[in-house]
Amino acid sequence: MNVIQRNNVKTAGHGERAMVFAHGFGCDQNMWRFVAPAFEADFRTITYDQVGAGGSDLTAYDKARYATLDGYAEDLVEIGRALDLKDAVFVGHSVSAMIGILAAKHAPDLFGRLVMIGPSPRYIDEGDYVGGFSETQIEELLQFLEANHMGWSSQMAPMIMGNPQRPELGEELTNSFCRTDPDIAKAFARVTFLSDNRADLPGVTVPTLILQCTDDIIAGRQVGNFVHSQIPNSEIVILAATGHCPNLSAPDEVIAAMQKFVAST
Repeated sequence: MNVIQRNNVKTAGHGERAMVFAHGFGCDQNMWRFVAPAFEADFRTITYDQVGAGGSDLTAYDKARYATLDGYAEDLVEIGRALDLKDAVFVGHSVSAMIGILAAKHAPDLFGRLVMIGPSPRYIDEGDYVGGFSETQIEELLQFLEANHMGWSSQMAPMIMGNPQRPELGEELTNSFCRTDPDIAKAFARVTFLSDNRADLPGVTVPTLILQCTDDIIAGRQVGNFVHSQIPNSEIVILAATGHCPNLSAPDEVIAAMQKFVAST
């Protein structure tokens, strides 16, 4: 199958260097519409949909391949190879930050810089590590999703988005969650919230920017600080933005931090 069609890959921009944008759980590439265009003058921008989301080919979904985040990382590597990418900038939101790390591990020449927005290598507390959720809380969240996809979406999306003074943002994320294929969403949620990529962080060798929101119920400040402490050549920027999706709620702030980071290349 043509990987470009499978993942609904879109390209824009004019630069020699590429910048790849990967969306988080329950979202699609439309979530980058306020950020990606700001880089089109200097980069070839690439957006795509994870299999099961947006305009991706749902028939390409394979339970075995996507039983771990490695399957999604393999897709990203295949996209990179199809577009002949080298030394690109990868921008990953939420779970896609970890997907980007795994792709860079599989194909070290693919990315020269990483930008992670709201990353979490592990959502469940364990020992001294604080991921933000107990194992019971995550299991209850997953069981709620499996029992009532629409109800879970309408309840959780506004909480994840934050910014209650702007209800249209929560509504957009709710609609995005609801558009995702329910069976694939349930499987991807389980993979996302039960994954543990802490051991992969020290192996990241390229310069990395971590964008951490001030008040994020999904990936709190302690998680961002942990990611920063584990990735050798990383910097963290604490955004004034709140919620888990600053690419929608505070795109100008995200753009400014990213522009400063890539300008030092």
